[in-house]
Amino acid sequence: MKKFYFILIWALIFSVSMQAQTTGKDARMEWWRAARFGMFIHWGVYAQWGGVYHGHQQARGGAEWIMNRSKIPVTEYQERAKSFNPVNYNPDAIVKMAKDAGMKYIIITSKHHDGFALFKSDASKWNVVDATKYGKDLLEPLAEACRKYGMKLGFYYSQAQDWNNPGGSVARKEMREGWPNPDSAKIDAYTAAHKGHWDPLQETKTFDEYIDGVAVPQVKEILTKYGDIAVLWWDTPTNMTDAAALKFQEVLKLQPGIITNDRLKRPNFPGDTKTPEQKIPTQAELDGQDWETCMTMNGSWGYKSWDHNWKSTESLVRNLVDIASKGGNYLLNIGPKEDGSVPAESIERLAQIGNWMKVNGNAIYATKASPLPDLDWGRCTMKRAGKNTQLNLFVFNWPANGKLVVPAIANKAIEARLIATGKKLTVKNENGSIVIVLPSAAPDKIASLIQLTVTGEIANVNIKGTKK
Repeated sequence: MKKFYFILIWALIFSVSMQAQTTGKDARMEWWRAARFGMFIHWGVYAQWGGVYHGHQQARGGAEWIMNRSKIPVTEYQERAKSFNPVNYNPDAIVKMAKDAGMKYIIITSKHHDGFALFKSDASKWNVVDATKYGKDLLEPLAEACRKYGMKLGFYYSQAQDWNNPGGSVARKEMREGWPNPDSAKIDAYTAAHKGHWDPLQETKTFDEYIDGVAVPQVKEILTKYGDIAVLWWDTPTNMTDAAALKFQEVLKLQPGIITNDRLKRPNFPGDTKTPEQKIPTQAELDGQDWETCMTMNGSWGYKSWDHNWKSTESLVRNLVDIASKGGNYLLNIGPKEDGSVPAESIERLAQIGNWMKVNGNAIYATKASPLPDLDWGRCTMKRAGKNTQLNLFVFNWPANGKLVVPAIANKAIEARLIATGKKLTVKNENGSIVIVLPSAAPDKIASLIQLTVTGEIANVNIKGTKK
């Protein structure tokens, strides 16, 4: 009997503990779940190369990978960094641009895989203050601008990969992904025998020495020097160990409200958010967890001088709508140039997205995923409206017959309104669907928003047996 009561008490304690953890996470995630839209910034001394190594365009991958893919020697890479002088860096303008675009948070690469720190670090001289002509911390003024504009700030940090600080791990890439080096076979053989490293300077310390001497101390620095940090965005757990991950987890206690992703060390450290990259999950792939799609505007995260394959504003807005309709966040990247300026194409698109968000943003922020089946004419987000439900219908393909059919919904229609004009539309229940009578032409070629209010809660066809 005593054993039974012990087990019962333990089960109750465990249940209460799990409930407290869930409640704590919900409190931390509240702003993030409402935000829906953020800015990613990939920037570092790799912008100096612009995706070109000694006249050769990088054969594969984002320009931030040029050191690895082109097998640039450590001394050569660091020598060029001495001239890094981003005199046109304007963090105030960048944050304002993000705010005007409708973004609610910013994540910047405090240290990418090349190990270069955008901040003054006592753990490594390989940082913007000690290793470049510019000689000033790049994160501090960004943090100040975020506070000024009410923008949440987060830091990306490459915890395992580091191609300059000795002991850092390397994801092995073959020479053909960089440039047609005549010594490619020899180099590939070397990297195969040295866990991806191509320069002996990279192996003068162990991975544990790197973790203890550089990575953990630097994470402490970025979590203590810049005020409230909303997100720690880990990347590529190459050769990570559970022991190293636990050290980082301990440091996170410096920012109790911080949100982390799933890239610290898989599978034992899932973090708070899943991170599909350059793709939007299908409804079937979603599992109810918080998620965020990160995506570039062209084909590269870091600045690539010859990549002009820019996504259209229409594609970017529809991506945002698609992601919100599935309950996710959209982290859209900019890659500043060597001088710190933002490519004109990014500026133009963000301004256009902002114009669209001024009209339609309320149907993106703080919404729930669509409860409806896939819609051939567009997407849907949802909000509660007292005892009723508001469906935000984004129409990509304007019906030629002037009738928008919202399928598989039994709730009684109360009202439908075209947001761009404020016009109230005729709406009726018909054969298990709702039919809305539309004007002849779409007011917005990208995505026209109709707000439909219906009675009660809506049965969510995407989650079995639930109303959400």
